[in-house]
Amino acid sequence: MEEKISYSKSLDELQKILTDLESENVEIDKLAESVKRATELIKMLRSKLKKTEIEIKEIVKEFEGEKNG
Repeated sequence: MEEKISYSKSLDELQKILTDLESENVEIDKLAESVKRATELIKMLRSKLKKTEIEIKEIVKEFEGEKNG
């Protein structure tokens, strides 16, 4: 189920997880949890990008139709 969290907050959380992983600040006991959460965030971000891309294409298509009509 997709969470209702903004794109920017999702991206910020993902960046924090990645920074922690890169700097080895994550506890070994929480490593799998952090990687799982990062994966969930990536899926949400990709989904939001795809939805936005589709919306923009539809808007441009409508605009082009009005312009030519």
